[in-house]
Amino acid sequence: MKTFAITLGLCASLIATAASAMTVQEFLTTANGIPRNPTALLRSDTRNLMTEFRGAMQTVKTEQTEARAAGRPGAACIPDKVRLSPDQILARFNAIPAARRNISVTQATREWMIETYPCPA
Repeated sequence: MKTFAITLGLCASLIATAASAMTVQEFLTTANGIPRNPTALLRSDTRNLMTEFRGAMQTVKTEQTEARAAGRPGAACIPDKVRLSPDQILARFNAIPAARRNISVTQATREWMIETYPCPA
């Protein structure tokens, strides 16, 4: 019974994590509702989008670090410091065809970093 409860709890947390992954379409829809002025930084929507994108970048960088530690070539070789403006992020996400905008922000960021910072062959 105890094992069942632990398994059930683990499954519930995995489902919650998967359900919380923001899609590119959700990101863009939220971003389009934010005014383009200095007060935008005070909005919780803006902070949520910033947190989502930072988390995606951190995930991709962690994957790169783990691949190197395991002796595998990484899919991307991202420099330590990458500066991206909100306009660059929105332009990149808006360039994704509407039919593909159901991918997660993390997957879109991963594809972007692989394209922008490929590892030498």
